[in-house]
Amino acid sequence: MYDIAVILINYNSSKYTINCIKSVIEHTSTALNYQIIITDNCSQKEDYNILKKECDTLNLKNLTLVRNTINTGFGGGNMIGIQHSNAKYYAFLNNDTLLKNDCLSILKSAIEKNPEIGIAGAQAYNREDNFMVSLDHYASPAREIFGRSFLEKINTKRYPKRKRTYNEPVKVNFIPGSFMFVKAEDFNKVGGFDTNIFLYYEETDLCKRLNHYNKYAYLIPDAEFLHYHGASTERSITIKKELKISLLYIMRKHYGLAGYSVVLFYLIIKYFFSSIVKPKNWSLFFLILKGGSLTASLKQQQKISSE
Repeated sequence: MYDIAVILINYNSSKYTINCIKSVIEHTSTALNYQIIITDNCSQKEDYNILKKECDTLNLKNLTLVRNTINTGFGGGNMIGIQHSNAKYYAFLNNDTLLKNDCLSILKSAIEKNPEIGIAGAQAYNREDNFMVSLDHYASPAREIFGRSFLEKINTKRYPKRKRTYNEPVKVNFIPGSFMFVKAEDFNKVGGFDTNIFLYYEETDLCKRLNHYNKYAYLIPDAEFLHYHGASTERSITIKKELKISLLYIMRKHYGLAGYSVVLFYLIIKYFFSSIVKPKNWSLFFLILKGGSLTASLKQQQKISSE
């Protein structure tokens, strides 16, 4: 059994994936027994072939490349990855990241020292090596309506300041999905990622479910990585729609019909007036007006590839 399974998803971004793998190899202690699993989420054949050729060149026994015939999304792709793992810990790492130091050893040590930690995250920096926000508050009716800053003002202990630089581990609501380190036993106990979600909010959902078992999210600032952000998913109205579909799903799942209805009503009002100023938002408004159902998700538009 390995100590850690590093799991990445590739989607038409093999250049980033290759660089990410090399950074893991470069910065991870040789004393650590780890494996790397890449789930290719039905990339174009050319991109997949580039990745496969590079993996073959590396010729590592601990490296596994899995090719999906359909894009299963973030949670689905990672769940495919863990089926090929055999490790005590899972490190879910975005392919558009580069480790700055021995993050895996640091995060493993942090969890071993504090049994309260259910999931740990590292401190992120952008491509210019500048500080990035690396913690967040649960998606909730209060956050959507009143905003993060308001929550931080009324209860700093429950809602740590997102834009602050921390020198010691800090307990948070959840850590971003770009780098999540979790004990396999805890991850498996809660059922892993909710694959109903195609993109976005998988991490807040996972952290809330871990919380039910008194396992909490922590930011471990000593572990550092670069995040190029959005290599596989460029911002567009389509992606904004997916974001709201996932948000409304999370509201219904964790806050019931009342919480969902409050947020839905708020978004309808917000995007009605927003669309008057920005007409491109009308399609987003009508999506929300219809309830933002999962049936409108990109997941329902995927086709099985024969390549």
